[in-house]
Amino acid sequence: MTSFGKFTKAAALASVSVIALSACSSSEEPAGSGDGGGDGHGEITFAMGSNDTDKLKPVIEDWNKEHPGEKVNLVELPAEQDDQRDTLTQSLQAGGTDYDVFALDVTDTAQFAANGWLEPIEGEGAPDLSGLLDATVESATYNDKVYAVPQNTNAQLLYYRTDLVDAAPKTWDELKNSCSKAKEANVDCLDMQLKQYEGLSVAATQFMQSWGGTVVGEDGSTPTLDDPKSVEGFTALVDGYKDDTIAKRSDGFSEEETAQAFLAGETMYSYNWPYMYDSAETEDSSQVKGKFAVAPIVGKDGAGASTLGGYNDAINVNSKNKGTAKDFLSYVISEKVQASFADQSFPPVLSSIYDDQALKDKYPYMEALKAALDSAVPRPVSPYYQNVSKAIQDNTWAALKNNVPVDKALSDMSAAIEQASN
Repeated sequence: MTSFGKFTKAAALASVSVIALSACSSSEEPAGSGDGGGDGHGEITFAMGSNDTDKLKPVIEDWNKEHPGEKVNLVELPAEQDDQRDTLTQSLQAGGTDYDVFALDVTDTAQFAANGWLEPIEGEGAPDLSGLLDATVESATYNDKVYAVPQNTNAQLLYYRTDLVDAAPKTWDELKNSCSKAKEANVDCLDMQLKQYEGLSVAATQFMQSWGGTVVGEDGSTPTLDDPKSVEGFTALVDGYKDDTIAKRSDGFSEEETAQAFLAGETMYSYNWPYMYDSAETEDSSQVKGKFAVAPIVGKDGAGASTLGGYNDAINVNSKNKGTAKDFLSYVISEKVQASFADQSFPPVLSSIYDDQALKDKYPYMEALKAALDSAVPRPVSPYYQNVSKAIQDNTWAALKNNVPVDKALSDMSAAIEQASN
């Protein structure tokens, strides 16, 4: 999910996901990195999906007032992630300089880095990332080099009804064992996103991570689905769906359907992104106002490991004004700007913001979100992520729908990931 708001869908295998990856193996430096453009100062363009530009417009306006000679011009990209990727790819593949800086979904960063389109975040004037949440920097790292500056982040939370349970469950077994209370109240036990799109990849990845497993190794392409922890986590998801711990109707749910069900009071627990908190607490139609709280998602032995969402801001390797681009990205991760993101329900990447008592008092979910982010894990950092996600979605769906047993689904998933990465 790119933002605190609605998750941008990326289920389809976009054609650009396999466009001319530079002839660099996982151990080679992406071709072209640092070769073009210059470190000059002057006007730059910043491109971002139109669905979230409202968060950046005030930031850009303030920057332009303070830096009249280095104006940042906002370019709005399409709202859908696939369309954003297409637009950027067409320009960058041709060596274009239409966009000096652009906001990438965390799942797209490795692909763009592997193509040699991104300026590494290093050297003189590079933004200082030391105060950022570790997982966000990891999402911007490819082949041990940072290629983007995390802008905002996201992690899924466990929403729970305080009028039905006294406290949040601490483990998956505790959650399962409390489902009798949901049955007594005639509501679902747990709703989440199991529709066949990117949300299904998130769900499967989160379950495996929350049991201590992984989907791929550190190279981003070698499947690790034979790890017993990965198998156990995936099995927990499939069994939870089949035994109605996870509501059957979740197989048609994206984030919005999940939110609608929770706000309507139709479920005891919900896995969703933090944007749902404001809706549940403020919308007139909410049936759970004042009757819910949030906690980290659960795993086998304690808090689970959410999948990380958010945007990473990257610099075009061919930009002529990389000096201004670097300075602007330093501004984006400043305390002033990151605090403004918190006020707009746009989770900041600057760790210190989550320690601000005034913000924690104002936004009760901040403490749970910080805990979730501390244990969050990026989705596979791979230049072939769209193909990897498709492999996860297809085979998770097959297991949920009783088409294949768990071991066969994971074996097929491994084969598909290996094929997608070659």
